[in-house]
Amino acid sequence: MSKLRATECREFIDAVTAKAAEMGVPISVAIVGPEGHLIALERMDEAGFITPDTARAKAFTVTAFRSMSPRFSDGLVIQQWFRERNPQMMINASVFTNGQIVASGGCAPVFKGNEMVGAYGISGATSDQDEEIGQYARAKVGWAHMPAEDTTPESVKKHVNEIYSRVGLQDRAL
Repeated sequence: MSKLRATECREFIDAVTAKAAEMGVPISVAIVGPEGHLIALERMDEAGFITPDTARAKAFTVTAFRSMSPRFSDGLVIQQWFRERNPQMMINASVFTNGQIVASGGCAPVFKGNEMVGAYGISGATSDQDEEIGQYARAKVGWAHMPAEDTTPESVKKHVNEIYSRVGLQDRAL
């Protein structure tokens, strides 16, 4: 069983905060293990007081839903999936978990090989900016947001790609 180590998280946080500073947006970033427990959290100066909780909740949400289905590749897909099917269930899930469920851009799972070892959440900028910051930092430190061997059924890939298209992310695909 692989683990996401605190030193790896520090490198990711450094990349996230450098990109956020370059963009002029103060954010918070949280990284959790595969069970949703916090590994690392940082709030930039001037980031909103609620952003650390939101970042942690985003990361928790990815681990909770990604563990259930490959259909939930990131927060944007989770949000759209519930919006189309049962918006009330997303609210209920947040209530049931004491506010730990937040679906938005700027969060994704982290894989080592085929194993999901955790997830991150970024909060404080717009959803698109949080997403851009996360993609930049993942690329910089070499974190994968998909398993090495993709066993996602074609029907699920088609569904997720349709969701990406509906929310204006035609450049993204499984």
